[in-house]
Amino acid sequence: MADAHKHPQAPEPTASDIKLVIGASSAGTVFEWYDFFIYGTLAAYVGKAFFPQVGPTLQVLLVWAGFAVGFGFRPLGAILFGYLGDKLGRKYTFLVTVALMGVATAGVGLVPTAESIGIWAPIIVIVLRILQGLALGGEYGGAAIYVAEHSPPEKRGFFTGFIQSSVVGGFVLSIIVILVNQAVFPEPVLADWGWRVPFILSLVLLAISLWMRLKLNESPVFLAMREEGEIAGNPFVESFTYPGNKKRIFVALFGVTGILTTIWYTSFFSALSFLKGPMRVDPVSVEVTIGLAALIAMVFYPMVGAWSDKVGRKLPLVIGAVATLVLLFPAFWGMGALANPGLQQSAREAPVVVSGSQCTTDPFAELSGTKLSSCGQLLETLTANGVPYTIESAADLSLTVGGEAIAIAPEWLSSDPETKKEAGAARKAGLEAALTAKGFDFSVQHPPVASLVGIGALLVLMGFLSALTYGAVAAQLTEMFPAPIRYSSMSIPYHIGAGYLGGFLPLIASYINAITGDAYAGLWYTWAVVAFGLVVAIWGLKGGPPRDFSENDA
Repeated sequence: MADAHKHPQAPEPTASDIKLVIGASSAGTVFEWYDFFIYGTLAAYVGKAFFPQVGPTLQVLLVWAGFAVGFGFRPLGAILFGYLGDKLGRKYTFLVTVALMGVATAGVGLVPTAESIGIWAPIIVIVLRILQGLALGGEYGGAAIYVAEHSPPEKRGFFTGFIQSSVVGGFVLSIIVILVNQAVFPEPVLADWGWRVPFILSLVLLAISLWMRLKLNESPVFLAMREEGEIAGNPFVESFTYPGNKKRIFVALFGVTGILTTIWYTSFFSALSFLKGPMRVDPVSVEVTIGLAALIAMVFYPMVGAWSDKVGRKLPLVIGAVATLVLLFPAFWGMGALANPGLQQSAREAPVVVSGSQCTTDPFAELSGTKLSSCGQLLETLTANGVPYTIESAADLSLTVGGEAIAIAPEWLSSDPETKKEAGAARKAGLEAALTAKGFDFSVQHPPVASLVGIGALLVLMGFLSALTYGAVAAQLTEMFPAPIRYSSMSIPYHIGAGYLGGFLPLIASYINAITGDAYAGLWYTWAVVAFGLVVAIWGLKGGPPRDFSENDA
């Protein structure tokens, strides 16, 4: 393999070169992830604009399904742009990805609503999400490898840690833009068209990103490989035929990416949905708290990367995974207790018990045409209101709160499509009134400052756990694979893991919450993926000090 640092055509980058590389790559990554995250951050407005004819639970699931679709196409983007990156170069490949992302994101902000063009509205949005997923599939690998191949080995974790921090930066930027948007536009304007502004803003961010990245030179490692004639013939095929690479891809998928991506999305997106949804916290309070926590957490990623330069890449990841298994549920229980203590207290003092037959709920029933049983309709409304409940089998349908029976009005229940909407509204109003009389509070929550600080501290803790498993990953994956097929080999497992295990997390977790009526049940998905990934990481990752890829690793 060519040594890029000794090759006459690929001199070692200067300190100013490194600063430009890190700055431009990180800024581009911030902008590109902003584009991707803005959809999830504006989920409530997106749902009302493109999925207005369904109930609230299904609307949330459809929005997260659209979110997941983008992630689902990330592996295809990784294959396509990984091939181009290994064949044509790192620089121009991720220039293409950032341009595609910016245009697709702006497009979401320009799509007419479903009320204007019907079913075409969500179809167009899904197509644009696919383009975003393709772009992101090529972006991360390009930026991470580009910085890693410019970095001296002893500082590779530290320098690439800024790329990981930039992913969080994209999330923070999306929060900031939305808060400014909410301050500028009154709610009626936001609901009408103001929510589109953050999407269209991506065109400005695209111009800045392209300007910065056009100033960069090609990776010295790629230049050295091209000079030596070591460019791979078919990087995608060789990623699976190179000696030992199948094992490395498996370990990278489950033992690295599966861990870091589920922790990341749980720490930020699940927390965002949890606090805004079942905990009913004022959206602005949630966004400010999570935004500040994420801003603080950004510092941890390069710190962990620097630590990994001394102790190796495996140790921080294993510590982070173990700590997550121990602290995940307590952290969310703590956030719930601080965010809406009345809900938990009411649920303990006046437990809700639903008795009947066929007591199951299907949040996708509206799409499949399945008719929910009377018991299922009650469960659906309780779930949508964030009310925990237990189910008991019985011949007749009944509902008790704190042991006292609640009358179920006939107008609450309907299997007729023409009256289903009216029945749902009556059921919601009736249940809320009955539960309010028993101490439940369905008003928007405005936690005191001390509680918000506590929530923020727990979010920072989750951000730290994310940094332990994510901060060194760019250096780790770069060192795991041979340079001629590096772009493809690391992008494929990373984006399969991030695309499916992580990208589908909000959808899967929301679905688990919906069918169980337990706002915390979806966390078991994260716990299971991290637990399996930890076993794979302990088995498959090499410990000890960091080192470049060697043929002896096969």
